[in-house]
Amino acid sequence: MKFRGWGTALRSVLAKSDIQAQDWEEVTEQLLLADIGAHWTAQIVARLKQSATNKADLTKELANQLMLALQTTASRELDLSAKPAVIIMVGVNGVGKTTSMGKIGAQLVSSGHKVLFGAADTFRAAAVAQLQTWGERSGIEVVAKEQGADPASVVHETVTKAKAGNFDVVLLDTAGRLHTKSALMDELGKVIKVAQRIAPISEILLVIDATVGQNGLTQAKVFSEVAPITGVVLTKFDGTAKGGIVIAIQQELGVPVKYLGIGEGVMDLVPFDPVWFVDQLLETNL
Repeated sequence: MKFRGWGTALRSVLAKSDIQAQDWEEVTEQLLLADIGAHWTAQIVARLKQSATNKADLTKELANQLMLALQTTASRELDLSAKPAVIIMVGVNGVGKTTSMGKIGAQLVSSGHKVLFGAADTFRAAAVAQLQTWGERSGIEVVAKEQGADPASVVHETVTKAKAGNFDVVLLDTAGRLHTKSALMDELGKVIKVAQRIAPISEILLVIDATVGQNGLTQAKVFSEVAPITGVVLTKFDGTAKGGIVIAIQQELGVPVKYLGIGEGVMDLVPFDPVWFVDQLLETNL
């Protein structure tokens, strides 16, 4: 992880017997650099200062505060209760939507689910081929049309086939779209409505590149205005020092992070575990 050393440095400051004003400034700066966000940074530092007057274990208190910030009443597990469970992948260009979908599909197949892919990204030339490669690897059928076809028609055909074919899960890839382009965002709304007419949507997963930091939060806010986002897939988490974006996204939107991308392998897209995350961030359980 690129934030290796961040937690150790922070813990060394908090371990001082007499923490001075400049030390608190360093703690604040480090939390902000990790993209935890101004609100939670201020709250965490205030709690730490209060605990310092009581000679408490400040590293333990910091871990507690981070865990508190990660609390959510929403489930971090995929909702697979419907049959078929319809899962739509959304996000901007280049964040790893298709790859994440391929990995989730492979994991579901390995756990015994019958999965169908829908290649509704009809704009990017390589998108269909990429998804078909994932399908071949995992034995997953892919519904696809020619480049430039209407994405809504792909969605309609895929969800209809999933219902008729007794599939457990249908995963729909969508075109990467800039959150600043209203026409593309409107099209996403149309795709969602078409799917809803055929079967209830179980999940809309927003895929965000962890390395973009606070820009990811901006993306999440705009997408949440167009689609009822149920969870976040945070990719490239192994390549960033900005792990605190997990907290910022959850606190701002109330949407849980459900998966973290920590490597290239199929099993390196892992369910989000708050305890593991805090241990990694603070380097307290290496």
